[in-house]
Amino acid sequence: MEQPARMEQPVQTETWKARSLEELVRILHRIFAEDKVSVEEVQALMESYESNPEEWLQYAKFDQYRYTRNLVDNGNGKFNLMILCWGEGHGSSIHDHTDSHCFMKILQGNLKETLFEWPEKKGNGEMTKKSERVLRENQCAYINDSIGLHRVENISHTESAVSLHLYSPPFDSCNTFDQRTGHKHKVKMTFYSQFGERTLCATAVPQENN
Repeated sequence: MEQPARMEQPVQTETWKARSLEELVRILHRIFAEDKVSVEEVQALMESYESNPEEWLQYAKFDQYRYTRNLVDNGNGKFNLMILCWGEGHGSSIHDHTDSHCFMKILQGNLKETLFEWPEKKGNGEMTKKSERVLRENQCAYINDSIGLHRVENISHTESAVSLHLYSPPFDSCNTFDQRTGHKHKVKMTFYSQFGERTLCATAVPQENN
């Protein structure tokens, strides 16, 4: 597997615009073929894509009981692009991103993001909430472990939500945190589907990362 590109904060970048999901994937491959990748450039590119359900519906697999992670493209080992589907009231645990960069674009509905400070090393007290916001269709958020931990929720009880996520480098496990105590627990993530096809992963495995 190739080494992942090194991601950096804002530098002088080329302005890309993705007019379709297919074009977005193509440009992402081009960007991540470079040795250095700008966080600002990737975020702007993902925000430029105007959500079109006809293009992503084939990847949007919902589960009655929890949100799902559906792989769209594996980015030649440098990134994972996936669609997450959130039923009414579905949400993640508080979690980290295993030293990866996380971009989250809203394709449908709204998602609430709550940001938390890392717990004290003792991990024996209520976690400190830094901020919260509601992300709306076509907005793209960014987080990494230096920013903090977060929880993402579909707080609507009448509408589902769909989001597009990019992780670089890819990872298959993360830590979740108990808000009351700060205690962490390592969990393994699985894909509910890959490239539009349902996987055979055990349905009882929690999918904690987003």
